[in-house]
Amino acid sequence: MVELDPAGAALNALLARLGAPYELLACDPALADTAAFCAAYGYSPGDSANTIVVVGKSDPPHYAACVVLATTRLDVNRAVRARLGVKRTSFASFDEARALTGMELGGVTVFGLPADLPIWVDRRVMDRAEIILGGGSRSWKVKAAPAILLALPGVEVVDDLAFEPPPV
Repeated sequence: MVELDPAGAALNALLARLGAPYELLACDPALADTAAFCAAYGYSPGDSANTIVVVGKSDPPHYAACVVLATTRLDVNRAVRARLGVKRTSFASFDEARALTGMELGGVTVFGLPADLPIWVDRRVMDRAEIILGGGSRSWKVKAAPAILLALPGVEVVDDLAFEPPPV
């Protein structure tokens, strides 16, 4: 077992309450971004699920957390905008995401988000045998079956929340 720092211990306690199997993976903070993590630790980007905080530009603003595979792109201009019911949407800024989640970019995770924040998961995520998620800091990742996401309150699995990018 990897020795847990305070952030890892808090994450471990939160995950244990969900009652679903998981594994914590220690991560060099310099390698926390998805592409660097996958290359350094031998994981497929197709098994990496990124949590992205989005904002609906309204007064007051509306926020949501979206979970999509690293190999897809969040459809913020259509799917997210329609779900938020606003005219304009964007990715939350670094400052907005940090203030809302208390987490660092490169480590944002669906675990430990505010209870009133909607969590939308692209259906493709649920089709994977296992996924790698952020751990709330740049030092931890979570490896689990996608079913762990269904243990979170208020999670919605959404068809076509993301799309396959065109080939380069």
